[in-house]
Amino acid sequence: MVEYAIGKLSKLTNCKIPTIRYYEEIGLLPAADRNAGNQRRYGEQHLLRLRFIRHARALGFDLEAIRELVQYNDAPNHHCHDADEIAHRHLLEIERKITRLQSLRDELERMLTECGKTDDQHCRILEVLADHALCDGEHDLPTGPALKQD
Repeated sequence: MVEYAIGKLSKLTNCKIPTIRYYEEIGLLPAADRNAGNQRRYGEQHLLRLRFIRHARALGFDLEAIRELVQYNDAPNHHCHDADEIAHRHLLEIERKITRLQSLRDELERMLTECGKTDDQHCRILEVLADHALCDGEHDLPTGPALKQD
């Protein structure tokens, strides 16, 4: 039986040690066995699972989706349509993000083009940023704790 120390597993998967511990803590990665010195020892199943998780993360799946995909992967009689549904939802979200990013790119290009046509007294970029009504298209305004309401 092959056993890996956490450092070796980290190198084999290009995954940082704290991330491996975190995945173990939240149950995405099974708990490692411990040797007599109480050091974690990972087996081949950990290596394969961590590669699965890393590949899913590289494709942009969030941890909850990965948790579901791992469960389907581990189930002996899993249904492919369940995994397909998760991947389909993820693809739709990526397409929404692409559409939004294209809209943002178009707006910034327009601002820069118009800025080149103004004098030094008036900066079109600053004007547009100060007045959302000057934008051509709709784009979400950021919300959250970084923006405090007075």
